Amino acid sequence: MSIEPDRKDWTWVIDGRCAQCGYDGREVGFRAVPGLILANASAWPTEMERPDVRARPDDRTWSPLEYAAHVRDVYRIFGDRLALMLHEDGPSFPNWDQDATAIEARYGEQDPGEVVRDLGEAAHTLAAAFDDVPDNALGRVGFRSDGAAFTVETLARYMLHDPIHHLWDVRATR
Repeated sequence: MSIEPDRKDWTWVIDGRCAQCGYDGREVGFRAVPGLILANASAWPTEMERPDVRARPDDRTWSPLEYAAHVRDVYRIFGDRLALMLHEDGPSFPNWDQDATAIEARYGEQDPGEVVRDLGEAAHTLAAAFDDVPDNALGRVGFRSDGAAFTVETLARYMLHDPIHHLWDVRATR
């Protein structure tokens, strides 16, 4: 059974506070992003050991495993987007339909151990990539397929909300 796609524009989290998970993009300095990525990634192994790791809490919510697979892919996709921004002038990001990916990649059928290992590797790679960004590149721009513009700095703050929020989602189902 597929989940109804989330069509909300979450770009407001760059300069606002999420009432659900508490993330506030205004309070996140760019140089803190790598550590926050690694802290988030370190929390997922415990969640993948849950006996209900494959169970959806209701018809509208992914299982902990599906969320973890999504977070793994978020880290990978945003690593690709960051690389584009650092190596091209004003790139447009390829569209990513996260809901279609969840279905096509069968997130709920993947091995939790592999997912959490790959999530950790992707998090370390992305954290290192953000850590290596020179100050003079923070203003480089890239564009999402819907036209939303990001600088390297706002991309980091936008991306960070997703894994933090999804860890909150998973913990809320305990």
